[in-house]
Amino acid sequence: MFAKLPLTALRGFESAARLGSFKAAAQELNVSPAAISHQVKSLEAFLGVRLFERSSQNVRLSADGERLHPYMHRALLDIQQGLQILSPLCAAQSLVVSTTPAFASLWLIPRLGDFHRLHPEIDVSLHSSNDVVDLRRDASIDLAIRALFTPDPQLFEQPLLDEYFGVYRRPGWQPPAAGSPVELIDVPWLSSAKVAVDWPAWCAKAGTLGWLENARFRRYDEEQHALQAAIAGHGLVLASNVLVADAVAREELIDYRPEVRLAGARYTVVCVPGRERQVEVRAFSEWLLGWSIG
Repeated sequence: MFAKLPLTALRGFESAARLGSFKAAAQELNVSPAAISHQVKSLEAFLGVRLFERSSQNVRLSADGERLHPYMHRALLDIQQGLQILSPLCAAQSLVVSTTPAFASLWLIPRLGDFHRLHPEIDVSLHSSNDVVDLRRDASIDLAIRALFTPDPQLFEQPLLDEYFGVYRRPGWQPPAAGSPVELIDVPWLSSAKVAVDWPAWCAKAGTLGWLENARFRRYDEEQHALQAAIAGHGLVLASNVLVADAVAREELIDYRPEVRLAGARYTVVCVPGRERQVEVRAFSEWLLGWSIG
């Protein structure tokens, strides 16, 4: 039934398609770039279609290559998972999760002990960066938690938490007297180009544009630093309800003007299609989604 399947060529194609390079695929599979090129050419001859568009500088998937790659990636993942079933039970199962530093420190890490308690057999590693990792090319990342405004049709997605932005204050904070400057903590919240998440947008909606005329801005590059400044009493902070949730629960910060909100993204669990069936990915995703109830 499978006698004519060119398995070596399919593995070489999947690696080159995921990494976007014959050289990178050769390094991953411990063969020469010429061997990868030969494998891809033999697969193209077998299928009768061109899988890559080649130039003197690089290669990129053709339309047919784009169609084939997801099937090959899922198939090889299934084979890998089937082999892992026969691995020694004492071997630790590893899982690499990618997310932003702010989400990792303010939301995920405080809850991660619960997952370790439920699944001590799974070793979780965090990859934190504000840069979006291309999950289709970086196979070392099992899943990612992202704040998305629009879905990515090339990834398997599960909604986790809806986000909005509001202003938060330290308990006991009082609005300044008329004409007095207000201290505003400013941080560049990441958003899509069509969504403004900043003090002018919030003040316009709240009817407090006068604040901006003589405000004292306290500026930070990182969201978690801005929230710490607000907790310390350095002013009002415009923040994500998701990232500020634990500080509010501890009564370190209070929602100021809760009726005034700016639209945010949706935190979503994403992975390459097929990986959601892996035992470790499924366990972590189900645990995450348990936190979204209510």
